[in-house]
Amino acid sequence: MKQLMLGNEAVARGLYEGGCSFVSSYPGTPSTEITECAAKYSEIYAEWAPNEKVAVEAAFGASLAGKRSFCGMKHVGLNVAADPLFTISYTGVNAGMIIGVADDAGMHSSQNEQDSRNYAKAAKLPMLEPSDSAEGIAFAKLAYEISERFDTPVLLKMCTRVAHSQSIVKLSDRMESAQKPYEKNPPKYIMMPGFAKKRHPIVEARLRAIAEYAETADFNRWEKGTDRKLGIITSSTSYQYVREVCKDDVSVLKLGMIWPLPDQKLKDFAASVDRVVVVEELDGFIESYCKTLGINVEGKNLFSNIGELSQNLIAEALGMESPKGSALDENIPARPPVMCAGCPHRGIYYTLKKLKLNVIGDIGCYTLGAVAPLNAIDSVICMGASVSGIHGFNKANNGATDKNTVAVIGDSTFMHSGMTGLVNIAYNDSNSTVIILDNSITGMTGHQQNPTTGFNLKGDPAAKVDLEALCHALGIRRVRVVDPYNLAQCEEAIKEELAADEASVIISRRPCALLKYVKHNAPLKVDSEKCKSCKMCMKIGCPAISIVDGKAVIDNTLCTGCGVCRQLCKFGALQEG
Repeated sequence: MKQLMLGNEAVARGLYEGGCSFVSSYPGTPSTEITECAAKYSEIYAEWAPNEKVAVEAAFGASLAGKRSFCGMKHVGLNVAADPLFTISYTGVNAGMIIGVADDAGMHSSQNEQDSRNYAKAAKLPMLEPSDSAEGIAFAKLAYEISERFDTPVLLKMCTRVAHSQSIVKLSDRMESAQKPYEKNPPKYIMMPGFAKKRHPIVEARLRAIAEYAETADFNRWEKGTDRKLGIITSSTSYQYVREVCKDDVSVLKLGMIWPLPDQKLKDFAASVDRVVVVEELDGFIESYCKTLGINVEGKNLFSNIGELSQNLIAEALGMESPKGSALDENIPARPPVMCAGCPHRGIYYTLKKLKLNVIGDIGCYTLGAVAPLNAIDSVICMGASVSGIHGFNKANNGATDKNTVAVIGDSTFMHSGMTGLVNIAYNDSNSTVIILDNSITGMTGHQQNPTTGFNLKGDPAAKVDLEALCHALGIRRVRVVDPYNLAQCEEAIKEELAADEASVIISRRPCALLKYVKHNAPLKVDSEKCKSCKMCMKIGCPAISIVDGKAVIDNTLCTGCGVCRQLCKFGALQEG
């Protein structure tokens, strides 16, 4: 049977058909749907882990027990997982293990634009790179074969365009994989120096064997052209762009395994054409490797290592015709992302800005507190960095009693990597205030459950972490809960905790306004006669409020009746519906 599938959905189907039994991941765009789709197959146990490091270690444990496993994450998540990643390269696997990573060239939803291919090289692990949904299925199944044949975890690299585009796939039946027996083998699995030293030569020999295998494997495909003037080496979504731009006279070497690379195949391809161009997004990974082989190639002299490629960019770089777009007559204003109407974070951020505080931010939908008109965040680095960062910030200020800095972090992010930072605050006697923005869900990536919600990936009841009790257990004595819709309560709590002479946690608790079970009040109404056009209501940046002919207007289709704006209006113009 054939059907259209998203790239991520296709990878999940490949896991299913390939006999995967265990999936552990942390949500991160553009990788999230792989795990969500895998969870729909009853034959696969699937879970959200607290973070990517835990996910890799859990998937390795399942592999060790003899079941084929998978863990998924986005590119920055691979940084978190790097610790076990480099070591399980040494141990190898029992049953097949795949580590899925999705890069985000163009930074559509990410804080950096790193190229995960460098991890494959550094960790000495094979990496497959699908260019469409059909290869998503095929490469997932192939990854298990490679994993078990060569005793290695396999990296499966997606990118935003492949993950979130649709193409035709052919479905097959599931191939059940019998559980492999677990046998104790300390020299293989205990990575203390004496054993690890003996494993390193095995890793190097394995990499050479995979490179030899890659020379003749079908996933590295040579599409011969009718003219030897130009040859292109490419992979992933760049291959799709090249095929759209280039005619049949151009030879293309399409690489499906991006590491290790096939030396002889690259040399033979280059010898068959007069000019070789490498088309790849972000780093000149293939280009640099070709040059180490003495192959004269072009690449980043033609294409930027910043952002995504496109058909037109490739055509222009290669001196080919590209369709010219037509400009619009009107200038369309920019439409940056904003927090939703009724977002529970808005009241906290308004209060923080009103108090003119420094705010160390974190990763989540609440990062949008940095944009106008709130402009309430000073820094955002990575998951959990706000809690660790405020400790260093305040210690550098010699523990000043006149505190004017807080950290903000979401409930899911706190479980991911904020807890250790809070332990550090308590252990090292840091007079710091952390605000946990508890919206009862992992909002940024599409409403996934997390350890604080009381439900697992499949929606079944699960153990629920009590944030107040956890913070107390981590050594914080001052813990209080506020309703972010109550501005006076928020301001009072923040002032009191900043004035305290010890560490404190404020939990701002109200569920995300977009959750299906959340019941909203009726939309507010504007009494235009009472409206004095002061625009105080606009200071919270709610998309449901606008100014028309000098008066405030409420969009009934957006307003959730949260009432935050009413607390700003001194003239009573905003009224309950």
